[in-house]
Amino acid sequence: MKKIEAIIRKTKFEEVKEALLAADIEWFSYYDVRGEGKMRQARIYRGVMYDTSSIERVLLNIVVRDKNVEKTVTAVQKAAMTGEIGDGRIFVIPVEDTVRIRTGERGDVALYNAEQES
Repeated sequence: MKKIEAIIRKTKFEEVKEALLAADIEWFSYYDVRGEGKMRQARIYRGVMYDTSSIERVLLNIVVRDKNVEKTVTAVQKAAMTGEIGDGRIFVIPVEDTVRIRTGERGDVALYNAEQES
């Protein structure tokens, strides 16, 4: 299992959400975040100058089976990309174990219902 953390532009969240659903990734959590980056570039929008490193972002947390890692990363990358500075980052982190609190199931089976197995 892997945990995929993606930091994306807030404006691309709906597109990323739709891409994940299309890739059969039906559960993830997300948070509004702010961060600082190395790259600095001033932008002007409606007469106001702002720094692209401090634009609001969304942090997605997605835990998937190993077989779903590549399609999840690809879905996020394609949907979140604008080609401009500040598109974000994707991190893939190993997950040692998971436990479904209600049933005590562990490992991959704890991520999804058995009837959804594919």
